[in-house]
Amino acid sequence: MGLPSKSFRLLPPLRLPYLFPFLLVISLFPLTALILYKVDGVVSQTKTVVGHNLKPTPWHIFPLRTFDEETRQARAYKILQCSYLTCRYRSDSTYRRRRFVKASSGPAEKCPEFFAAIYRDLQPWAESRISKAHLEAAQKYAAFRVVIVGGKLYVDLYYACVQSRAMFTIWAILQLLRRYPGMVPDVDMMFDCMDKPTISRTKHRSMPLPLFRYCTTKNHFDIPFPDWSFWGWPEINIRPWHEEFLDIKEGSQTLSWRKKVPRAYWKGNPDVSSPIRTKLLKCNHSRIWGAQIFRQDWGEAARSGFKQSKLSSQCNHRYKIYAEGYAWSVSLKYILSCGSVALIISPRYEDFFSRGLIPRENFLHIDPLHLCPAIKQAVDWGNEHDNEAEAIGRRGQELMESLSMDRLYDYMFHLISEYSKLQDFKPSPPSTAMEACAESLLCFADEKQRNYLNRSMAFPSQTHPCTIH
Repeated sequence: MGLPSKSFRLLPPLRLPYLFPFLLVISLFPLTALILYKVDGVVSQTKTVVGHNLKPTPWHIFPLRTFDEETRQARAYKILQCSYLTCRYRSDSTYRRRRFVKASSGPAEKCPEFFAAIYRDLQPWAESRISKAHLEAAQKYAAFRVVIVGGKLYVDLYYACVQSRAMFTIWAILQLLRRYPGMVPDVDMMFDCMDKPTISRTKHRSMPLPLFRYCTTKNHFDIPFPDWSFWGWPEINIRPWHEEFLDIKEGSQTLSWRKKVPRAYWKGNPDVSSPIRTKLLKCNHSRIWGAQIFRQDWGEAARSGFKQSKLSSQCNHRYKIYAEGYAWSVSLKYILSCGSVALIISPRYEDFFSRGLIPRENFLHIDPLHLCPAIKQAVDWGNEHDNEAEAIGRRGQELMESLSMDRLYDYMFHLISEYSKLQDFKPSPPSTAMEACAESLLCFADEKQRNYLNRSMAFPSQTHPCTIH
């Protein structure tokens, strides 16, 4: 079963505004048929920026949804409207006007030192460069592909990411294009949205595959990229970073250091195939180990509207524990933002900014082999050295304050720019890719997602990106 080729020719005439409603009705049926056909009749698994993961994460179980015929047709029309029509017929006048905004000629600020890790992340391709063969091989590990050509963004989706990760990641890149109009180079990148790195340095030694994701390890080639939650995580009420950090910082200042609870605090989900978190539960004893450990029940939290999970209300302890879960956790940035001493249990995974962490400078290292005694030792030391402990917590908070939205876009700009220099081909969107724009993502978004997206919208910068050297 296929779609008659003439159906594809229905789109170009729609450039005439007065013909749009008439031709939309005519083309609706065949294009809807195309969408349904592309997903083998299973609209619930349509490849869009919205949807549940086909393989649910261990901490968020999403049952496959079923749709009656009427709902399927309505969903198919939504996909048609947002994916195929929205960007094609949007007004580009604002885009053109902003695209050539020139940044001021003043000297650019210096980037945080951890930006230099960009060169280390990309070093595997310094000699071989990145070819189309690299990308084709990386595709089987990717959730979606992002191609930027002439300031426009195209997305080729391979599977639906959990919750709104894909939507907010693509939104982040769109905001980068708005932040630095006309400055982001043409590029072709593969992304994955699952937590664990997959491109092993051992298995892929002969041909490293360039794959972007939210974290990496020293044993993987995966390239860390800022995670979606900086632009908001509506499913659990985490707001865009510039709002969340300010709220956490203000909340942390309601109590002086000496009035904070002189114990270590952790709250999270231990049921994520994490031996460290399982072991951490045994440290839950204020007198013996100086720690208070709380189990997070995501189901209960969701039913209460996450009222008991507000991040700014979790800064009343002098020490906050960071424990990796299934892989890396987005909680690291919120823990450091508190101004409490971050007790980081020897991490295996690293995200893009954690390379700025220095033991005893802005956090304390906890030995996982002697977990409970190590936590107790850190708490006792801090309580006996108030000024030094308070300074470590403050420097951790300052690290996160330096990671403003401006710096996030600067990191993305430098990473994509350096990556683009390694390509040995001219990027062009594949035939299966669709243009993504702010309007199309807002079209797909539900009311809450739309609210978060609008609140994290960027505007053209009047300054150049920070300089790494």
